[in-house]
Amino acid sequence: MSFIFSTHRLHPDAEAMLKAAGDLRVASAPDPETLLREGEGAEIVIVRAPIPPAFFGNVPALRAVVRHGAGLDMIPYDAATAAGVLIANVPAVNAPTVAEHVFMVTLALLRQFRPMDRDLRNMGWSTGRAHSDRALDLAGRIMGVIGMGNVGKAVFRIAKYGFQLEIVANSRSPESLPDGVRFLSVDDLVSTADIVVLCCPLTPKTTGLLSRERIARMKPGAILVNVSRGPVVDDAALIEALERGRIGGAALDVFSTQPLPPEHPYFRQDNVIVTPHLAGITEESMMRMGKGAAAEAIRVMEGGLPVNLRNPEVVEHYRRRFPG
Repeated sequence: MSFIFSTHRLHPDAEAMLKAAGDLRVASAPDPETLLREGEGAEIVIVRAPIPPAFFGNVPALRAVVRHGAGLDMIPYDAATAAGVLIANVPAVNAPTVAEHVFMVTLALLRQFRPMDRDLRNMGWSTGRAHSDRALDLAGRIMGVIGMGNVGKAVFRIAKYGFQLEIVANSRSPESLPDGVRFLSVDDLVSTADIVVLCCPLTPKTTGLLSRERIARMKPGAILVNVSRGPVVDDAALIEALERGRIGGAALDVFSTQPLPPEHPYFRQDNVIVTPHLAGITEESMMRMGKGAAAEAIRVMEGGLPVNLRNPEVVEHYRRRFPG
């Protein structure tokens, strides 16, 4: 029976699919040492935590690593490919969920939800209500989206057709922008938008993309929403801009260090909404991601290739390893 290893628990429907197809084992902890020890001998790995490159050092049985979701930064691409291991993911299925989160936190910042809710509970009706004096409408604002993949397009649809916002965007494929989006350079986008939404993947080119210089270009009162990856943002520069009131606020779901240390400056600021990397997680999206990952795993175990194969250059090597 095939050994299927998952770094985390999966949606019950996904676990049922995998248990029917093989011996599903879930890591007791997602740290590198545990994954190396407990994942030894696996045929398929379902990835919800970073996999260390050393995992691919001696893997005669390993056929594929399947990302539970879209982002591939948790998988060491070069090490997996060199070992002849297929890489797959489940793109797009949680994009609507992430987009809903973007608007939830944007509206919460504009309407002063955090301080209002706290003061209403602790200091009474009038104190809580006084925060409405600084509340702002979303209508009439310009939203800038950096990264126009599945998440960026889902954000665009809600912004354009739900709130009638003007949308400007930056993408590595400008020709793929939907109708109704104006392309801008990153420098021009951050100086134009009232709300800057980071939806780009983490790559060498996007690491540090929102630099000190670009944060300085943002409009006074502008809002930053990051549902990309933490290293895309210069944390020190953002903290300084928030503390000085240079920008209006930030909603951050991802961080350079995760979990975020409890003494981190972001926790001290009323104009910051912090969430623990859950923008794409709901019961429904977990079911879609889990079942999608399970389907790809089963497809590989039955001798096929993943529908969402991300390293096609590995196929010849893979076929030599598993000629059947």
